[in-house]
Amino acid sequence: MLMKDCRSRFNSGALATLFALILLSGCPTAPSSSSSKPGSSTDSGEASEQLLETFDPPSWEDLNAEVNWEDQPVANAMDRYLEYKRQHPAEVSVQEALQLKNTSPENNAKILSGLGIPPASDADVDYEAVANRHSRIDVKSTNPIFISSISEFDLFALTGVQLISYDWELIPFGDANLIESWQSSEDRMYDKIVLRDDLVWSDGEPITAHDVAFTFRTIMDPRVPVAAVRSGVNELKWVEAYDDRTVVYFHKRPSSAHTESIGYPILPQHIYEASLEKDPTLTTSDYHLKYENQPVCGGPYKLVSRTRSSEFVLERREDWYRKGGETVRRKPYFRQIRFRIIEDPNTALLALKNGEIDELELSSEQWVSQTNGADFYERCTKASGNEWTFGYIGWNIGVPFFEDKRVRQALAYALDHKEMLDNILFGMYQPGQGIFHPTAWMAADPMPEPYQRDLDKAEALLDEAGWDDSDGDGIRDKEINGRLEPFQFTMMVPSASETGLKIAEMYKGNLDQIGIICDIKPTEFTVMQENAGTHKFQALMAAFGTGTDPSTGKNLWTTTALEQDGRNYSQYSNPDVDRWFEEAEKTFDREERAEYYGKIHTQLWEDQPFLWLYYRSSFYGFNKDLRGYMFSPRNPYGYAPGFLSVWKPKAK
Repeated sequence: MLMKDCRSRFNSGALATLFALILLSGCPTAPSSSSSKPGSSTDSGEASEQLLETFDPPSWEDLNAEVNWEDQPVANAMDRYLEYKRQHPAEVSVQEALQLKNTSPENNAKILSGLGIPPASDADVDYEAVANRHSRIDVKSTNPIFISSISEFDLFALTGVQLISYDWELIPFGDANLIESWQSSEDRMYDKIVLRDDLVWSDGEPITAHDVAFTFRTIMDPRVPVAAVRSGVNELKWVEAYDDRTVVYFHKRPSSAHTESIGYPILPQHIYEASLEKDPTLTTSDYHLKYENQPVCGGPYKLVSRTRSSEFVLERREDWYRKGGETVRRKPYFRQIRFRIIEDPNTALLALKNGEIDELELSSEQWVSQTNGADFYERCTKASGNEWTFGYIGWNIGVPFFEDKRVRQALAYALDHKEMLDNILFGMYQPGQGIFHPTAWMAADPMPEPYQRDLDKAEALLDEAGWDDSDGDGIRDKEINGRLEPFQFTMMVPSASETGLKIAEMYKGNLDQIGIICDIKPTEFTVMQENAGTHKFQALMAAFGTGTDPSTGKNLWTTTALEQDGRNYSQYSNPDVDRWFEEAEKTFDREERAEYYGKIHTQLWEDQPFLWLYYRSSFYGFNKDLRGYMFSPRNPYGYAPGFLSVWKPKAK
């Protein structure tokens, strides 16, 4: 299965998406107090002026005198989940669900209904249980502002601090485990959050509003290499901590996507403030390496051990759910969560069948042909759901091969879509139709027609673009800068993606038929990410998950993202698309927003900076002891409460 580059930034849109995936005259040295301003003695000047505007926040009294505050929703994610389950009671009993084989949509619904139940009481839960989860790749960084892969998202969801959450319908709300209130100004130029007073980091230090303001300044420090996270936070003018619990976000402009700006992950100021000046990369010094391996965490779990390329282990934090001998939050269901890193999909499936791991994302081939027998259903079951993730081939428009959209369209016509969908993906995925899933509210209406293989159209478009076989050697060529260049390019494919490599090999053969040579380069995922971010590639194959709001797509498709080191890997630029992203954020009417995003969808389909291959579904295998899971457009875990709703029953 293709690795996901999680454009979705945490809850707000970092990746991946999903799997992803994200700028200012402030203080590159990170001022010691949140009230330090650009231009003060802590401001080192020119470099930071590229990122933060000079800004002097008003006093607390002046702010409240001029602003009309409106309450925003604050909720406990587990309460929302439990209420949903009360309104949607199980269709079948647990025992009936465990006896079913997932051979139809009806059985899939029954399995999810019967096994997705919450515990009837605490007495049903085995609070000493260990969850053995699967991770396809290792965590590159445990620092939450460096998050970039699905494994890091999984880690952050359990150990990190983020004040805004999203439910399974991607509806935002303030996390009641962390905050008491959230208000926005009537004109949407300010957001105000009041934190709870019972929050502590895993080293016992309190989590405060000063941590929130410090993290903003750190993210905006031009020396800190966190472009992905910046591409949402850059919409903020400033973040001010008015006391230990009250933080105010100052926006540059009103935006319907304001939650995308304030939903960044929080760092502990007392850990990073003094060291930031010595090592602004937060990665190379011995001090930062220590906290890379032993991070100070603010979530319900903390990282307690890490064996590179093998596993990382989390333990429940008692000081997260208890204070002064009293329970102040729900006790997390698992004592320990172990992530086993297994790159090979066949080895991972065997580990699931043997009970060595409790859950596994399945490839379409595994779902169809390797999980139907008694050896699977003895310990396991499986379930699926819609997922707003698309697989793609990305073209670097900055290289001569792909600068002409007629060429990119020809490359889409060259692909044998039916062969890919039917034989490599086993008929389990929908054909790609662009950036938004057909069921998403922001998708184009009508949706564009999927490409079908048409070699005549492909060859005609290539001829029009000047790529023909001038020397009769069977390879198309074109004169570029006075030199005849053959159409031969290299495509990076994640080396761990068996499915991706199969598609690439098939596509290579498709292109051979129209005189184009494609060299396939299996590449380790982190290397591929780095090359994509620096545009050091010609073509690449990967997948993107959905953001929590379509506005996160501006980090991929706008000229600003290209100029400010966002994730515009393809170097795509279209002034209409730039304008539509801007207009979509100016309106607070969802139908009007949908019209703008529909235009973006249609234009990108016309321009084909990506060759959209398919929309994938979520396919998961679960140990029969697991309960409480459900699916969202971001898989079973990419929302709140996510994996925190999963539990194991106490043995009887």
